[in-house]
Amino acid sequence: MSIIVTFINFAYYALVILIFARIILSFVNIGSYELREMVFRLTEPLLAPLRNILPPMGGLDFSPMILLIAVAFLRRFLIIALI
Repeated sequence: MSIIVTFINFAYYALVILIFARIILSFVNIGSYELREMVFRLTEPLLAPLRNILPPMGGLDFSPMILLIAVAFLRRFLIIALI
């Protein structure tokens, strides 16, 4: 049971790091194109459906925040269900 909880926590924190990296990379122009492309390819399949659901909000993208909240609730639900 604890290995499953450990895996869930690892996946959660890895996703959080990727989402924050994407937020930072969208504001800052870093010379490493490969890093930026990797982060965008890993996070886009999760963020694109949220962008389709959310209405346009004046150029602001709230999909990363919504995804972080949803993943946190999912993590908490899964851990409580397993314990």
